[in-house]
Amino acid sequence: MGHVNPGDEVIIIEPYFDCYEPMVRIAGGTPVFIPLVPSGAGTRSSKDWKLDPTALDNIFNSRTKAIILNNPNNPLGKVFSKSELEEICQLCEKHNVLIISDDVYEHIVYDEGSLVRVGSLPGMWERTITIGSAGKTFSVTGWKLGWAYGPAHLIKNCQVVHQHCVHQIPTPIQEAVARAFEIELSRLGEPDSYFVQISRKLREKRDNLAAGLEGLGFKPIIPEGGYFLLVDWTNLENKLDLTGENDKEKDYKFVKWLSKTRGLQVIPPSTFYSKDHKHIGERFVRFCFIKKDESLQDAVEILKKLTSELDSE
Repeated sequence: MGHVNPGDEVIIIEPYFDCYEPMVRIAGGTPVFIPLVPSGAGTRSSKDWKLDPTALDNIFNSRTKAIILNNPNNPLGKVFSKSELEEICQLCEKHNVLIISDDVYEHIVYDEGSLVRVGSLPGMWERTITIGSAGKTFSVTGWKLGWAYGPAHLIKNCQVVHQHCVHQIPTPIQEAVARAFEIELSRLGEPDSYFVQISRKLREKRDNLAAGLEGLGFKPIIPEGGYFLLVDWTNLENKLDLTGENDKEKDYKFVKWLSKTRGLQVIPPSTFYSKDHKHIGERFVRFCFIKKDESLQDAVEILKKLTSELDSE
């Protein structure tokens, strides 16, 4: 709200955290969407989902005010490579565009050293606002505490809006997060660092869940970061009767049916796409694997029972 005016366009990369679009509209801006698309039919990694260079170039124009970059991406788990970021940065410099870099999953990355912060690239600090989250960083998502950093001329506008919108948060939470950072920065990169441990533990959960689902015929997209797993469920599509569900998108139908009949709740990824691109997400459901191992195994067992029943019909 501190930077976007009526008539301004804001580029949103899909799939996207679903609050981005209403935030842009509340500020009076116009969201413009561009999807990451799989580079081949056998795509099995979030790394293989890419922006079309021509489409990216064409979407920038004189009305473009900002681009929102979520790195690692939710729900896909993609970590943008340095070359991919540089391509975006070149267009931002050419058209004088602001980058809003949502880096809330920055400490949950499975290839060490693979995350490049866009604000660290040449010429980008002066046009980048970077967003962080205590809830994601320290696994306390009930603590609605975050931060934004960047050059003074950009942060000043954010401060003005923040003062009259949020105003303040509980001091004890701020103190707790500050102390947590003091501890973690003193052992950054060491084996007992929380940032090191959480990625190691979640990598194991990711791999176990993906292996269990693959064994049942599902096709997971292995994320490079974050704690969500997109899974292609269309191996069941022709075996299920979803006519009792009235939703337009088939992932919504499947998710509701699964919740009602099997007690397993996953998320329909088409909600992370604009109207014209919802078909990209319909093939998938989103699992969250920052769960107890027992809960993840229960999910696999529920689907194992389901697939067994369908195969015997």
